[in-house]
Amino acid sequence: METVGDPPSAAPDRPRRRLHVLDWIAIALAVVGVACVFTGLLPRADAEATLRRIAPILVFLGTVVVLAELTAVAGVFDALAARVAISARGSFRALFWLCVGFASVTTIALNLDTTAVLLTPVMIALARTLGVPATPLAMTTVWLANTASLLLPVSNLTNILASDRIGLDPVPWAARMWWAQVVAVAVTMLLLWRWYWRPARAGAEQFVPPPPYVPADRLLHRTALAACLLFVAGVLAGVEIGVASAVAAAILLAGFAVRARHRLRPALVPWRLLVFVTGLFLVVQTVGRHGLDTVMGALIGSDPGMQGALRAGAVGALFSNVVNNLPAYVAGEAVIAADRHTQLLALLVGTNVGPLATPWASLATLIWYERCRAAGLAVPLGRFVATSAALAALATTVTVAALLVGPGA
Repeated sequence: METVGDPPSAAPDRPRRRLHVLDWIAIALAVVGVACVFTGLLPRADAEATLRRIAPILVFLGTVVVLAELTAVAGVFDALAARVAISARGSFRALFWLCVGFASVTTIALNLDTTAVLLTPVMIALARTLGVPATPLAMTTVWLANTASLLLPVSNLTNILASDRIGLDPVPWAARMWWAQVVAVAVTMLLLWRWYWRPARAGAEQFVPPPPYVPADRLLHRTALAACLLFVAGVLAGVEIGVASAVAAAILLAGFAVRARHRLRPALVPWRLLVFVTGLFLVVQTVGRHGLDTVMGALIGSDPGMQGALRAGAVGALFSNVVNNLPAYVAGEAVIAADRHTQLLALLVGTNVGPLATPWASLATLIWYERCRAAGLAVPLGRFVATSAALAALATTVTVAALLVGPGA
């Protein structure tokens, strides 16, 4: 298995790597965003305000991806996957519960893109090692990367935007969202078992657990684990998320500089993600000024009660699957009054839990699809769309309902 973060071949005659199609999309989006500013479609003052708002987010994204990549290189994810398989003791049903927990905790603590980038190949390799079908484990990864991303501000980029708008720190945020998160994960588990795990159980009811994983460098392994725990503790303690991720990444970078300097390279910096997010915000703000805000306002409405929340969640999920969850959230946020916190959180549910029916609905879903193809796992697109659309519709509805009756409602 190709490990995320492995260094490229040292061969001096290796041809220069071509840009991936996703690289070109990110570059094109950034170019369009800059063009909007220079042509006056987006006033410079608005563009500057947008860049100031997303600057801490970009710092967080850049450093948390570096943290996650080096954590994978240090073997933390492989060790956890092996521990999951050993703890299941050969039981397919126990493996299901443990994989759900593994994917959920990774998404909540390190964000959904980390789950998509790093956990996808680990889960596929784990399935092949155990001799069980890989599709159920892969679907567990992508579904929970989205539906388990409500509990903390760091779990999803949209959460960071919403927490800034509402003014909730991580602990009060979790207190408001925990019941909705439990419901979203429960619905996901139910459909995962019914549509993917139970049909694959025949012939895979028992498997031979693998031996414990032994990291190549125990000190780096422990340093990576400590850095991740420090990051989570900092977030829960109320440290600004960009600062928490930057400090944790710096600790791990220092460890690699001493123990494995050859693993440090510019490719660790997720430039495509940073360029994509920057361009996306500029373009969405421009489109919002020229008609999208009016459309979103009409669809979401101004009802402060249950109807308004359900409409916000539905519109967020629908637009996420048509375009992407980031522009869907930004466009929806622009038309919701600042004091309507429940309606804004319902929109957030739609843009977090709902982006499943199309591969481009969220960046995490797009990355997951790419990683599955790279690992040689063919996920039938028709079945993926049908089951994911059903989950998106059901989970968005019941999770918004849970938000309306949960703590702090």
